[in-house]
Amino acid sequence: MSTRNSWLLPFALAASICLLTVSSLADSQARIVRLSLVDGEVQIDRNAGQGFEQAFLNLPITQGAKLRTGPGARAEVEFEDGSTLRMTPGTVVEFPGLALHDSGARASSVNLQQGTAYLNFKGRKGEEFALGFGSEKLALTRPAHLRVELKDTTATLAVFKGDVDVEGPSGRVEVEKKRSAIFDLAEGRSTLANNLEPDPYDDWDKQQDQYQQRYSLASNSFSPYGYGTSDLNYYGSFYNLPGYGLMWQPYLVGAGWDPFMNGAWMWYPGSGYTWVSAYPWGWMPYRYGSWVFVPSGGWFWQPGSTWAGWNTGPHIVNAPPSFAVAKPPARPGQSLVVNRIALPMPAWAPQDHVQNRLEIRGDSASLGIPRGSVRNLGRVAQQFDRTAGLAGGTTRVPLGGSAHRSGDSRVVAPGGGFSPHASSTVGATSRMSAPAHSSHGSNGSSHK
Repeated sequence: MSTRNSWLLPFALAASICLLTVSSLADSQARIVRLSLVDGEVQIDRNAGQGFEQAFLNLPITQGAKLRTGPGARAEVEFEDGSTLRMTPGTVVEFPGLALHDSGARASSVNLQQGTAYLNFKGRKGEEFALGFGSEKLALTRPAHLRVELKDTTATLAVFKGDVDVEGPSGRVEVEKKRSAIFDLAEGRSTLANNLEPDPYDDWDKQQDQYQQRYSLASNSFSPYGYGTSDLNYYGSFYNLPGYGLMWQPYLVGAGWDPFMNGAWMWYPGSGYTWVSAYPWGWMPYRYGSWVFVPSGGWFWQPGSTWAGWNTGPHIVNAPPSFAVAKPPARPGQSLVVNRIALPMPAWAPQDHVQNRLEIRGDSASLGIPRGSVRNLGRVAQQFDRTAGLAGGTTRVPLGGSAHRSGDSRVVAPGGGFSPHASSTVGATSRMSAPAHSSHGSNGSSHK
């Protein structure tokens, strides 16, 4: 290249890099979806070489992960647009594809490997969802609500809403609303039926849908995403605070509460440490926006205006001088579970009444409860240690939150907010709240 044209080299390199970047962004694999319900023994394989590990509420689900439910266990996965995949006992699903097209539309791919799963696909414009079972596959671009049961060499598809096309060795099979189809996977045959055979978990799936519909409609104009909004409307309320703008705060939190009292630092290959909240509403407030301390008001979540990426760690504004959030382990691959409780203390007790329980497991990327060393920090007597573990069976959250279980109902006020004096109940919901002892009410990194 001549000296006269050498100045073009940096621009050529820059152009090449831009082209490579655009190409690599055409189908990004950086999406995450939410494990939105855990009831019983649920395990996750994050495709990180660790095999199946204990799973708990609000874990990020990334491409390549697998979930399985044990006997009597159930789980729900919530996608960005509010679509849900629900798993009954003895079910295994894989997430081979969580892609984001350059248009911004999302393409999700799920394989049912065994058991029974319910899919409620919202079908927003440009969204795609593929569900495979055995050698058959259905592809959705429009809203649909269905159930698939895979047992040995037989699969049964029941369509509650929408029209579904299935393709595979059986050819192209069209299954209309309120119809079903039975697939003989060994012989490559299918049989259509003009009715729906009921399943014992149909009522549970219906109850979950009623909960989502009722509380997701309350107000989610603050967010371009649908996942987690119903829990925000159910467990808390939005306020317009002078000088701050739109803010959200959970119900029944007291003066000693902060949003990082219950959760875990989890190691994700490629992303590093991610804070996972144990609260049943603890998805969106920890993935986006900021936690802001308001004097005389306590901690509030501020959605903010940036939704391009998601926070892997706490984004905190105006924290009080005494506040210190638990930091992730120093070494990659460890897991850290934090239960920090503000307890009502008798007059003779030490004034430093915040108890910390840290459980660390080294040399492991385990997402279950660490079984290694346990250190109780602070000067609180042992009898005041009322911490609760992040168990995969019953996710017990002692403060500012609740168990997130099926079959429980909660007293709600007419506007959808919690009221201890209200007489009406939402019998079809599956969220349960526990009284909180705790008041109203560092920068995290993000990636696309």
